[in-house]
Amino acid sequence: MVTMFLTWWRFGKPDVSMAGNGVLAGLVAITASCAWVNPVAAVFIGLVAGVIVYLGVWLLDHVLHIDDPVGAVSVHAFNGIWGLLALGLLADGTYGVYTTEGPMVSGLLYGNAGFFLCQVINSAVVFLWAFGLGLILFWIMKHTIGIRVSREEELKGLDIGEHGTNGYPNFVTTEPALDGETS
Repeated sequence: MVTMFLTWWRFGKPDVSMAGNGVLAGLVAITASCAWVNPVAAVFIGLVAGVIVYLGVWLLDHVLHIDDPVGAVSVHAFNGIWGLLALGLLADGTYGVYTTEGPMVSGLLYGNAGFFLCQVINSAVVFLWAFGLGLILFWIMKHTIGIRVSREEELKGLDIGEHGTNGYPNFVTTEPALDGETS
């Protein structure tokens, strides 16, 4: 909902795909902490997730010029990290395991700086694992099977080459001209 209103405010109309990304972002962000935070904290986590996905898409697309056409990095990476940090901040000890010293899972706002530090370390490890493994896998794919399509296939549209059908049959009525050709 937050994401829809942000895009509506910024561009003068709602964006359905960004609203969907906002929903997904909230789900990703609450996943780590759903059993450890109270309902008010869960709503707060979701609202912040909507802002993070909006800002993340803007950062990747307009500032860093990184191609993420569906906002997957903003939804999953940025809000996954937010969810881990939110758990370290907002876990209130109401739900969960108790020890003789009190609740085992409580966050920074409830006096447990150690658990928040664990979540910071957790976030760093998750990032390094995912980013590092991604770099390795893409390097292997680039040097074995390739990760780019030909210019001709890109101009025709990947729907035809990958799926054997035109995904938007009424959108383009003529084939685009390639360099050196006239249409």
